[in-house]
This record gives sequence, structure tokens and C-alpha cells, in this order.
Amino acid sequence: MKVIGLIGGMSWESTAVYYRLLNEGVRDRLGGLHSAKCLVYSVDFADIERLQAAGRWDEAGEVLAAAARSLEAAGAELLLICTNTMHKVADQVSAAVDVPLLHLADATATAVRGAGLSRVGLLGTAFTMEQDFYRDRLAAHGLDVLVPHADDRALVHRVIYDELCLGVIREESRTAYRAVIDRLVASGAEGVILGCTEIELLVAPEHSPVPVFATTRLHAEAAVAASLGAGLSGEARVGAPRR
Repeated sequence: MKVIGLIGGMSWESTAVYYRLLNEGVRDRLGGLHSAKCLVYSVDFADIERLQAAGRWDEAGEVLAAAARSLEAAGAELLLICTNTMHKVADQVSAAVDVPLLHLADATATAVRGAGLSRVGLLGTAFTMEQDFYRDRLAAHGLDVLVPHADDRALVHRVIYDELCLGVIREESRTAYRAVIDRLVASGAEGVILGCTEIELLVAPEHSPVPVFATTRLHAEAAVAASLGAGLSGEARVGAPRR
């Protein structure tokens, strides 16, 4: 079993879910008292959020790269960035270490294509929905990616930072998210990617008329498979995915 290194804390609410899913995944595969071998480096999200808001991505990337180096030095044999948004600096983090980084968008795209879908809606932070680092990664797998209109993007982003990252779950926000999903489906989305690890705290499959792809769970499942010997394909590691 390979040791999984988690670059977490963005927010710690979803990092806690990662830890649970990794351990459940290993237990389910191996049985008995088996659990995941993992290390967690949890950053101060307030520092990262300030850098995000200021557009200082290189500095934020160095914070995560330093975390990656620490995890590698402690014995991590593969790494996860436990947030969708900070995959904007995935290449910078990967370049700082010699162990592989399992890319969240690749694991998600593999699941979408495995479900036979090609046109999906994307929910996430404004950075994830509006910038090209994530959408282009999905598109490189042959996916047509739809994002909500501007007002809906603002709503989705606000709920993530003002509520979900603080552990606040509001039924009115769930209702608002369901309306956003309905509008994406009306625009042709065959499924919806929950492209922020906190969204899974609010939206479940029963809240959508089309399949939802829970990126935290998919990322954790891919990490368990890699840890237990399935290996990391060229598409799973950071770098240009194959078309």
C-alpha cells in the first residue's frame, strides 16, 4: 500500500471528507481493520484565500509546493491537492516533487466518460468556472463543459466561501443550487460536475435531475486504487492528458 499525501485545509471541511473516504475505500477493498496509509499537510486557508483574491497564484502555488515537499520528505508516495480551485497551480506543485500528483480533473473526466456522457455542467468557485485551467483540462478529455450564467456563478461562489467552507449548510442555498442545476440541464447538460469539494456537503444525487459527479469522492477513489497497486496512468498524473 502506497502512502497518500494530502495537501488539505482548503477548506478543512472537505479535507475531513477526503480522510474518511480514503479510509473507507481501503477498508472496503481489503476488509477487516485495514485503513489508508496517509499523511495530511493542512494549510491555513485564510492565507490561501487572500492570495486567490489578489490573483497572486504563483505565491499560493509555492505554499502548496512547500507542503508537497514536506509530504514527500515525510514518506508520501503519491499526492492529492484536496481542492478543485488550487489545481490551477498543479503543475507548479508537481514540479516541486518527484512523486506523482493525482489530478482531480482527470479522475473526474474519466468517470464522466465512463458514464457515457460528453456534455456536462460545471459548478465550482468563480475561479474554477471562469478560468480555463480546469475547463480546458476537462475539454482535453473530450468533454463539452457548460458553466452557469454570471448571476448563478456569483451565487455558487458566494455560498462556497461564505457558508460551506465554514460548515454552514442552509436549505435555501440547496434550493438555489438546485435551480442553477436545472438551468444547466435546460441548456443541455447531461450531467453536472460538483467542481468544488465543499459542494458535496450541500448537493447529493437526489437533488439533481441528471447524474452528478462528486469530485471529492472520485478523487479519493482514484487515490485508493493507485495506493493499492492500480498505478497511475499518464492521464491520471499531472501533465497534458491524452486525447
